[in-house]
Amino acid sequence: MTRPLSASSVPTPNVGSHGVNKTELFVVIFFFLLVSVLGFLAARWRRARDANHLEEWGLGGRSFGGWVTWFLLGGDLYTAYTFVAVPAALTAGAFGFFAVPYTIIVWPLVFLFLPRLWSVSRKRGYVTPADFARGRYGSKSLGLGVAIVGVVATMPYIALQLVGIQACLDVIGIGGKGSSTFAKDLPLFIAFAVLAAFTYTSGLRAPAVIAFVKDFLIYLVIIVAVIYIPTRVVGGWHGIFHLASTTKGKTKPGFLSLNEANGKANAFPYATLALGSAMALFMYPHAQIGVLSTKNRNTVRKNLAGLSMYSLVLGFIALLGYMALAVGFNGTPTGHLGGNAQRAVPALFDAVFPSWFAGVAFAAVAIGALVPAAIMSIAAANLFTRNIFVDFIKPDATPKQQAQVSKTVSLLVKFGALIFVLGLDATSAINFQLLGGVLILQTFPAIVIGLFNRWFHRWALVAGLWSGVIYGIVVAWQQKKFAADGKTVLQQHFGNQIAKVPGTHLYSYIAITALVLNLLVAVVLTLVFRALKVADGVDETQAADYTADEGDADLPDLIEAEPALAEI
Repeated sequence: MTRPLSASSVPTPNVGSHGVNKTELFVVIFFFLLVSVLGFLAARWRRARDANHLEEWGLGGRSFGGWVTWFLLGGDLYTAYTFVAVPAALTAGAFGFFAVPYTIIVWPLVFLFLPRLWSVSRKRGYVTPADFARGRYGSKSLGLGVAIVGVVATMPYIALQLVGIQACLDVIGIGGKGSSTFAKDLPLFIAFAVLAAFTYTSGLRAPAVIAFVKDFLIYLVIIVAVIYIPTRVVGGWHGIFHLASTTKGKTKPGFLSLNEANGKANAFPYATLALGSAMALFMYPHAQIGVLSTKNRNTVRKNLAGLSMYSLVLGFIALLGYMALAVGFNGTPTGHLGGNAQRAVPALFDAVFPSWFAGVAFAAVAIGALVPAAIMSIAAANLFTRNIFVDFIKPDATPKQQAQVSKTVSLLVKFGALIFVLGLDATSAINFQLLGGVLILQTFPAIVIGLFNRWFHRWALVAGLWSGVIYGIVVAWQQKKFAADGKTVLQQHFGNQIAKVPGTHLYSYIAITALVLNLLVAVVLTLVFRALKVADGVDETQAADYTADEGDADLPDLIEAEPALAEI
């Protein structure tokens, strides 16, 4: 019978100080090799006759059915960030729980507009959200702006996946104390070299296949964790919450609530962070690419309804942060984790689970990084190809040439993200994703509002987009991260994504404040341009395009699929 755990009885996690845990490493390597093989084999899974067409490589031939889409979107949206950064945020208090309500808000929100985006994209052959913005408003400049913001916002999100892998490798014992920088980073280079290879070969089909393995492992690990870990902690769930909310036997005021702290009322920042994150999630090109790859409009609607199940899983994942605190992994500079809260969940698994199952958990995190990283790099590459290369460099590029450019750019994006994360402090990984949210939310007016009406002037949208982006970057750059005493500066720039709203005493998620500025600029300039009768672009879409579906007589033909590779 195992001894119950408390903060004083938990084993010290590996974190590179006790040598490499060979069992954990073997299990991770096994699953990595498995998904790598699946990634390469996916090149022939439901392959269309022309494998070099951009719609084939970058959108899976727009042929994915219900189950494939469900796993693909789940694998795309619930990433290594979910497993690592969300629980790490919970170790700082209830404020980190914002990820749960935001995923509850997101599904009814996107249910309203994503089916319309699928229909018009399918009818007009749009591959990226920037394609829609360009076509809807007749503006290559607007399409370029949406594309640039999409690529830039995606880069830190890809980098965040690396943080998840790196946290697991640290706990396994790779790259620990005494290791050279080369030894520490080599596994990341190998992982992303293999990722780059099978993405280049198989396109979107690779992460679609691997997502089945990834989601199975995540469900398995979470179910085991929420049942097994409370049985190991003194007092079960009651003990977990009690231990998480105390330090050296003293209760931490407001830790499990949104009480005022450091002179800031937390309720409004919490609400805006949840709302802004929900609005931003499906503005990311990698989220939209999963929708555009489906075979019909009804598949989109069913999956958006079914994906709400993941919100329940996310709630359990978030609670891992409290479990980690309960057994002493608090991320303080003097604690087991060396000041890096991103190691909290890997360290928890390492200390509580048998080595073989801890390896399974680490494999789930690693694969949970590879799947979205592949999709994100494909989405970013498609944006560059369609809205920069084709629109401004080579307008007569053939589908084969477009596919080749996308393949090449996807490699550059992956390794650009690798360099990005290796050069930055990873102890506040959640800020990578939140900063991306600040940027990508500024495309909301051009895409979401544009799906329902075309009142805004194209140049007003361009001005509003860049006003919001510039404001968001400048304000985010100015934010510092402070220690628990509220005075000691731990990070000079990009230390927080919550800032004071100009002219008020409120604090808000910077993305929401930037979006308000974006809309104000767009509204005012639209009125000005209309009064001055400045020429607007030509809308190439029609009202019927927004309800088009598979089987409509005037819908363009898809790339013909091979009969032997049946639809699932």
